[in-house]
Amino acid sequence: MKGKNNWACFLMILSGIVIGGFIGSLFPDTFLNYGQSFGTTEPLILNLGVLVLTFGLNVKITLASIIGIVIAIIIYRFI
Repeated sequence: MKGKNNWACFLMILSGIVIGGFIGSLFPDTFLNYGQSFGTTEPLILNLGVLVLTFGLNVKITLASIIGIVIAIIIYRFI
């Protein structure tokens, strides 16, 4: 693993999450969509008078996205 770029690993894992989520959405009634969702239910709104900032984060981890992460790490090791 000497000389491998950490940003490339991060991008591979991120693409694995996205592709896994996409595959999970293709098959909505299967075990691939079993997972957990966490984050803020309502966004935090900061009104400064001139500027209004809205913060929110919601993450849904499914079995398909975990499989995508594992496949991305395996592919990264062979590159």
